[in-house]
Amino acid sequence: MKRIAVLRGGPSEEYAVSMLSGNAVLKALRDSDQPHKDIVVTKKGEWLEDGFVKTPDKALEAVDVVFIALHGAYGEDGQVQRILQRKGIPFTGSRALASAIAFNKELTKNTMRPHGLKMPRHRRIHRSELDRLDEEIPHIFTEVGKELFVKPLNNGSSLGARHIPHKEALKDALEDLLGTYEQVLVEEFIRGREATVGVMNHFRNESVYVLPVIEIIPPNGGPVFTHEHKYSGKTQEIVPGRFSYHEKAKLSEAAALVHNIIDCDHYSRSDFIVRDGEVYFLEVNTLPGLTTESLFPKAAAAVGLNFTDLISHLIEIAHVHKR
Repeated sequence: MKRIAVLRGGPSEEYAVSMLSGNAVLKALRDSDQPHKDIVVTKKGEWLEDGFVKTPDKALEAVDVVFIALHGAYGEDGQVQRILQRKGIPFTGSRALASAIAFNKELTKNTMRPHGLKMPRHRRIHRSELDRLDEEIPHIFTEVGKELFVKPLNNGSSLGARHIPHKEALKDALEDLLGTYEQVLVEEFIRGREATVGVMNHFRNESVYVLPVIEIIPPNGGPVFTHEHKYSGKTQEIVPGRFSYHEKAKLSEAAALVHNIIDCDHYSRSDFIVRDGEVYFLEVNTLPGLTTESLFPKAAAAVGLNFTDLISHLIEIAHVHKR
């Protein structure tokens, strides 16, 4: 049997979510009697096995496949993927280059722009522009839109995401976020219905299998699916979503296109807004969450794939389709 190493934790803000994803994967491996070991990457970036600090080389000895349950920087931006690629160890999820592209929201947009997807207008703001905000803010509203959304350029789980309903809120949000993040994305806020679509490789005789569209309804009619909403269990997540046949077809086609153009591997999940029958692409996640509240497992369950079998499938395709 294959020996699996589950990599979880990490130095990013998403440490806690990654630990939960890793716990869920470990339970699935126990349930399927799959030989495995648990490797925790600390917030300082140290690799721990059984509580002892080890080098990546030592921790990965005699491992056949690494299941990456990391989220955020180091896990989703290509860093850990480069380590595993150099060692020639198969791993779940996308390779280093695709991971780096997907993790940078502007680079993702630039990569997808030639392919006809509708996307919100945007502008990237660097920390070095802080002293010019007063003169730049009017231009931002003119270029991007009257209602805005601000988020870190490189981050996940909606961490740092802010809805900006008017001009007065933008300066405060930018000053606050640029104190923590080097770059942020100011995006046109598309007021519509939120959707997310998972894609999986080599499933049911299809090289690219699109899972059912999920409709996301934040609690209390809020305009934004925040980090708190994602993991509170209070958000309504309807599978399949209540979109028209044509909207679902557009969403599925767009998710498969993003997965292929970014060159994602094994699985991905793309986020969209649907307004007046039009689909707007927001971003793609190369390592979707695998907690009890996560969206990708819910979509898989809707087509009859339980969590344990989902984890087994991802490990199998990582091992068989070596890159």
